[in-house]
Amino acid sequence: MHFRAEESSFTARSRPTGEIVRRVAAYLRRYKLLAAGTVGCAVLSMGFALTYPKLTQFVIDEVIGKRRIELLTPAILGLLGAFLLRDLFNSLRILINNTFEQHVIYDMRRDLYARLQRLPVNYFDQRASGDLMTRVLEDVNAVERLLIDGTEQGTVAVLAIVGVAAILFATNPALAGVALLPLPFLVGGALWYTLTAHRRYRVQRQAASAMNALLLDNLQGVRQIKAFGREPHEDIRFAERADALRRGSLGIMRAWAVYSPAMSFAGAVGMVLVLWFGGRQVLAGQMTLGQLVGFLFYLGLFYEPIARLHGLNQMLQAARAAGERVFDILDTPRERAQPHRRKPLRKPVRGEVVYDHVSFGYHPDRPVLKDICIHARPGEMVALAGPTGAGKSTLVNLLPAFYEPTAGRITIDGQDIAELSLEALREQISVVSQETFLFNGTIRENILYGRLDATEEELRQAARAANCHEFIERLPKGYDSLVGERGVKLSVGEKQRVSIARALLKNAPLLILDEATASVDTATERLIQEALERLLANRTSFVIAHRLSTIRKASQILVMRHGEIIERGTHDELLTAGGLYSKLARIQGTGFIEESFERLEAAREPVS
Repeated sequence: MHFRAEESSFTARSRPTGEIVRRVAAYLRRYKLLAAGTVGCAVLSMGFALTYPKLTQFVIDEVIGKRRIELLTPAILGLLGAFLLRDLFNSLRILINNTFEQHVIYDMRRDLYARLQRLPVNYFDQRASGDLMTRVLEDVNAVERLLIDGTEQGTVAVLAIVGVAAILFATNPALAGVALLPLPFLVGGALWYTLTAHRRYRVQRQAASAMNALLLDNLQGVRQIKAFGREPHEDIRFAERADALRRGSLGIMRAWAVYSPAMSFAGAVGMVLVLWFGGRQVLAGQMTLGQLVGFLFYLGLFYEPIARLHGLNQMLQAARAAGERVFDILDTPRERAQPHRRKPLRKPVRGEVVYDHVSFGYHPDRPVLKDICIHARPGEMVALAGPTGAGKSTLVNLLPAFYEPTAGRITIDGQDIAELSLEALREQISVVSQETFLFNGTIRENILYGRLDATEEELRQAARAANCHEFIERLPKGYDSLVGERGVKLSVGEKQRVSIARALLKNAPLLILDEATASVDTATERLIQEALERLLANRTSFVIAHRLSTIRKASQILVMRHGEIIERGTHDELLTAGGLYSKLARIQGTGFIEESFERLEAAREPVS
């Protein structure tokens, strides 16, 4: 069996290279002085490097050729000075360039992460976390290299080619024409590589994302892998992803192995032709040996930036593939765009919630909720019961606008939540989920996530109300104890109580509770139930119930099946009605509601 996680990694749409370059260049304008400093130092460094061929020619023709010993020391000191200034400006270029680079990486990652935080939940439902991590960590680096190295090296390379070409033609036009004979082959090779490379880089980036997605998935599920003894199976799965990345990388390298040496050979042909024709001119007395040596040095400086442009071309293709994936995130519409046009929630919030003929479907042709009508008065507890897949979680996820209804509307105190800002809406809602998530930090940090500005005393009061203060105090570092990744160092019951403390500290008037006390002992269940009672007090709450004992005191119980509410009322009213809930109560005992529903569905007959 193979889990098909790679299908959740959507392929970014293809974009023209010009668009990628234009959008990446927008980050350059934020740091114009650094960009100018980088290019300026590179140009100065190149300028002093250009003195080397001329000074070498002077030493050969004037000093050695004419035996003017008095000029040798000044000429050598001039060469040393030129090299010193070349490397000094190169050192400054590196320092400025690295500062420029880190600023851009920081900005791009911040923009990318900020957009990820504000994308709708269904975006993450359809994409692997490892793929998104690859885009933030690796693809940003590839795009940034296009900006920094492309700006600096590309500019300097073009200036060098133009400048050196002018020197070559001014020195010896006929020999310069010979030197440019390989140029059509260099241009043709670059064009071939540019037109064929993008597909190879895209395959390689997708393979890297697929491997990272599997790696993250397996690291998070390592206990399940060990529990089922599936290490060999996962070895094979990872090997397949790694092999796909290997093949994608080799595809790039094979093309580069042909392209780069071929371009180098074309440049070498130019050097050989110049040496041939130039040698004949020296032998014929038409130019001096020093002039030929100087010309060859300049020619080396001409072909070196051309080779650098070929390397930049490779970088450009990699950046284009990575840029498509980065801008796929940046171009995804935010949750509720134009937040400045949204209304705040009127305060104080009383907590009256109305679902007015609400329908919803993750796909247009497959409705999950159908014509839901609920009226929860301030302070009421609304319990949701039904089999797995009935739509209970989807229904409560509409309240904090994790998803938007496809029909109908939801109001809080008479205000349509579609007109509210998400910050104002979610500030008034606490969520305690069945699968408790704790961040990889201290217990203090996890509880304070409910309200970052809470005092130490408020923190401890919330912990006491959640029945977790005592076990926290027994830990070696108390509230500063690390919980591990996803709270692995705490038991299920301890994690649930910490999450309840977090919700208590937030003290929001609305509460969504996916109640679960499975896999805990009786004593822990009692502590959790006490904490839940304190959490539910004086709040309008929507509770997904897993046990009948949780919902007996609910103001109204909604029985759901296939996305519809089929029964509603209090516990006593539903028992008297003799419907599905009544039958459920008679067979449920100490088991879970979902299991009892499944038994009723399987029997398809009244329970006597």
